[in-house]
Amino acid sequence: MKTSKRMLCFLIVFSLVFASVGFFAYAEEGEKNYYYLDSVSGDDANSGTDINSPVKTIAGLKNLDIKAGTHFLFKNGGEYECAVTLTCNGTKDNPIVISSYGEGDKALLWTNERTDVFRLFDCSYITVSDVHIKAPNGGGIWIDTYTQTSEGIIIEDVLFTDMQNYKVHSRDDFSNGAAAARAAVIVKGLPAKSRYAVNNLTIRNCEVDNCANGFIIWGSWNEQQAPWCEEDEIDPVFNEGLLIEGCYLHDMDAEAVLVGMCKGALVTNCRAINCCQGGAELLEDGRVEYFTAAMWFWGSESSTIQYCEIAGQKNIGDGMAIDFDSHSNNCTYQYIYSHDNVRFMCNCPNYSGQYGNTVRYCLSVNDNKGRSTTAVGACGEHNFSFYNNTVINCGEFQFKNLYDAYIANNIIAPADGGTFAYDMDESRGNVFENNCYYKVMTPLVDIGAMNTVPGFAGDDYNDANSFILSAESPLIGAGAPVKGVEKDFYGNPITSNNIGCYGGTGADVEYDGENIIVKIIRTVLDIIETVIHEISVIFD
Repeated sequence: MKTSKRMLCFLIVFSLVFASVGFFAYAEEGEKNYYYLDSVSGDDANSGTDINSPVKTIAGLKNLDIKAGTHFLFKNGGEYECAVTLTCNGTKDNPIVISSYGEGDKALLWTNERTDVFRLFDCSYITVSDVHIKAPNGGGIWIDTYTQTSEGIIIEDVLFTDMQNYKVHSRDDFSNGAAAARAAVIVKGLPAKSRYAVNNLTIRNCEVDNCANGFIIWGSWNEQQAPWCEEDEIDPVFNEGLLIEGCYLHDMDAEAVLVGMCKGALVTNCRAINCCQGGAELLEDGRVEYFTAAMWFWGSESSTIQYCEIAGQKNIGDGMAIDFDSHSNNCTYQYIYSHDNVRFMCNCPNYSGQYGNTVRYCLSVNDNKGRSTTAVGACGEHNFSFYNNTVINCGEFQFKNLYDAYIANNIIAPADGGTFAYDMDESRGNVFENNCYYKVMTPLVDIGAMNTVPGFAGDDYNDANSFILSAESPLIGAGAPVKGVEKDFYGNPITSNNIGCYGGTGADVEYDGENIIVKIIRTVLDIIETVIHEISVIFD
């Protein structure tokens, strides 16, 4: 459907109404204006200010009196053509609300144009909730700042569907809004358009289905707004207080969550299933077409991704669950269930490297189509911590380009034919201790390492509970003590210093150990396989 001239005029007027905070007064506590829309029974001749006299379309909203606390309510079961730019401010106690009312399916707000359903420019304290946003040729919500910092936007219980989820041949354009990015939500851009941040943004209990990208967060990298620059030119204005929780993102061509230029961000209890489906094949000349990952950090500080399930990524270039990228420092992945991805981890530190990042109490199963590595490039990961992780049936796994790292209490059990590599240079100050290796040679640098059958409670690779340890496992109580963590991967209080992501006293199942002859043969084969691999790397 084409947007009518009347609609276009309205959108211009609607934008101008919000063009300056000075054009409206904040409401007193408890004072609110309500505007009702009903695409089935409404009439644009109505006032829209009463639930019994709703307008039919957005164009029917006239003589708007926008105050903090104003509500725009769309009746459920209806469909509303919508491409609106807002420049307005609520307050913390009286946000401006865009939501729904009545029974039935979520109100559908949509556009068929190459634009965004909502552009929230220079906005604070706006809540968008309980609606369905769809944009087959556009994008969902673009949040940007031109003249002021944004505070307190909430996006909650929103269903995003059908946003340009087709195959492409390069990374998406993240510089010019949600439509250009094929995204459900984009914050600012790379490069950004100002030095103002988007703070205390909350995205909660949303679903993203059949969209190319999910929640893409960017910010201001430096005065020149140039993302690729010399290290001494980096001067980020971080977005602070980002919270993304309880969201389900699935069946997407590209990325689910990108935490870019944030400080103190938290992504928790989310699922990214079958994202990064594009770029699954190499080009004819053997090159990777482009790179995408489901949930990753870029240029962020002191931020955390936790209690998330990441599965089914196919992008052959990246496709990993763990990814600290481009000057991300003191960030953490914890309690991640990663399975059936191209790889588990591939960190990409630029400039002089990254500092203080942590991966702990994660479970990786069947992430075995590509190389997992702690750091690509000699600048490396510094003060990197990788402990109490269980990595099962991986492909090639590398602890490379590390400086002053702590690698402890992990189970590393590659797939048949999988390989393992690590830095031998003791001058780098890396500490390996109390890890368990199986089907691969034990590193010579690992203090107190075991090379044995871990002794899991089950053998179903599709069930995370299979990787709880048997009470008879030699890994129970065999780990080095770590501080600052109270729960294991399974959410249980840690009662034992175990090796792996399980921290209890063990399940009541029999431990099926290895015959000594079988272990000797396996060890010899592991050594031969490792030597062959290292020789092939030298001459490759």
